[in-house]
Amino acid sequence: MTALKVGDAMSFRKTLTVAEQAMFTGISGNMAPLYVDKRAAHESGFDNMLAFELNAVALATTALNRVAGTAWRLGGLQIDFSMPVLVGETVESRIEVLDVTDAAVSCGVRCTKSTGEVMAQGTAKLVLVRPLD
Repeated sequence: MTALKVGDAMSFRKTLTVAEQAMFTGISGNMAPLYVDKRAAHESGFDNMLAFELNAVALATTALNRVAGTAWRLGGLQIDFSMPVLVGETVESRIEVLDVTDAAVSCGVRCTKSTGEVMAQGTAKLVLVRPLD
């Protein structure tokens, strides 16, 4: 098991693409016009469709896994979204270990657009993976 310590950090950056937006639409079933209709997004004052917020924040799960390893899984997530992200924008999700116990790891999560604007932040809790009985 990876020996985690306070201050360990990792980030993952990715551009949110049209193809991924389509896949996330299929997975989530969310057909809200601002997310799937470029014309509706333009009429609302955006340059492109909005990217699904949970897709952007899902980048944090990559960083969490890379810093914690396979012994841990996501046990909780509390995220506040301060602004939308558009399809085609790049988001960096950075996590930092805040507390470590034998049963859980608490991490700060911060998602930043390539412009430097924070689009989401909060905390994640990792718990030990337990085999099914």
